[in-house]
Amino acid sequence: MPQHPDRVLPLQGTTNFRDLGGYRGRGGRTVRWHRLFRSDHLGGLTAADKAVLAALGLSRALDLRGVAERAAAPYDLPGVTQHSLAIEPTVVQRMQDLAATGERLTVPVVGGLMKDLYRGLVNDQARRYAELFEHLLQADAPLVFHCTAGKDRTGFAAALVLLALGVPRDVVMHDYLLTNQVFQQPPRGRREISDEALAVLWRVQQGFLDAALHAVDTDHGGVERYLRQRLGLGPVALDALAARYLVAP
Repeated sequence: MPQHPDRVLPLQGTTNFRDLGGYRGRGGRTVRWHRLFRSDHLGGLTAADKAVLAALGLSRALDLRGVAERAAAPYDLPGVTQHSLAIEPTVVQRMQDLAATGERLTVPVVGGLMKDLYRGLVNDQARRYAELFEHLLQADAPLVFHCTAGKDRTGFAAALVLLALGVPRDVVMHDYLLTNQVFQQPPRGRREISDEALAVLWRVQQGFLDAALHAVDTDHGGVERYLRQRLGLGPVALDALAARYLVAP
């Protein structure tokens, strides 16, 4: 599937700021452009970047970062209301714990930790994702949801949003994997982990999102039941979501 030229916003202070518009959803309608954005953290935005976002009419930012992450990279966007939907990071702490025991942080080990993270997002963080949908249903003014890298907590959020709008799973996966084309990982910091294992940490893999969706299917009876029972999105709410964010092609 070719990448739409408007998919990735060419900002200087962030590399993974993307528009979810254009994907075909329920009833053949498409997701509205310039309404739903996903991103890595916004702490490095330049004045020019902020002007771009202001021109888009961005009004809300849903921040999935943990408390310390927010404190380390705060931001201020005039006219944009920030909402903290904190999901504390767990993988780095688990890596530190394993390293302290002398276990080597190999590619399979880090990959396993990432899959555990995604399963945890499904089973342990439903409340936060329910809050995200509450914000989406309050108004259709442009908003962005983001974490630090914009790939895991944000990646699962984007998958849920697109699935709730009826976008097919293969297209959802395509959007998820775009991170590997655009996200620029930060300078290397940790020395007890190999470059290969570090690449697992800073990239996305189909197997990660598959782990989450498998948990949705096996633990919760599928996407529709998960949305309804864990996120509070019944038919009325899904219809309202589609009315806000889908348009005729």
